Amino acid sequence: MAAAANNPFQKVSFSSHLVSLTMFINLLLQYQEHLSHLQSQIDTLAEKVEAYQIIQSIPGIGSKIAATILSEIGEIHRFNHAKKLVAFAGIDPSVYASGKFTATTNKITKRGSKKLRHALYLAVLCGLKKTGSKKLREFYDKKRDAGKPYRVALIACVNKLLHWIYALLVKQERIVDLA
Repeated sequence: MAAAANNPFQKVSFSSHLVSLTMFINLLLQYQEHLSHLQSQIDTLAEKVEAYQIIQSIPGIGSKIAATILSEIGEIHRFNHAKKLVAFAGIDPSVYASGKFTATTNKITKRGSKKLRHALYLAVLCGLKKTGSKKLREFYDKKRDAGKPYRVALIACVNKLLHWIYALLVKQERIVDLA
């Protein structure tokens, strides 16, 4: 025991760990400051875009989700129909059929933008809370009352939300009566 306490390498090792830990903490704080600066730049740029304000007018969609949705969709006029936007997001159902067989359970294709799907999913979760959209909550409850499982009802809400976003962006109107 006494030999281990007098070991000079143990103290050096311990002090070098403190130096490394201090260096990593300083690096982490610098990254955090840089990220907050980038976030403020994104917010400043997004405030100037009308589509950002339109998307953010939907209950349950905050600034970060609106910026993500807008950056993933890009120019709305690339899509000539809401179903094309739904397919771009990968939320369209895939139907398995062969000859006379048609599957009874289908999944979404997930072939589109994963970031857009995730942002829309988070927007629906926020929109289903008490402070969110009443219309979205009614649609979700209707799907659940029809016997749809939880995730199927959520994806149906994501699909509905994406149709709303498409309609609002094409018409260049903010949401008024959906809350």
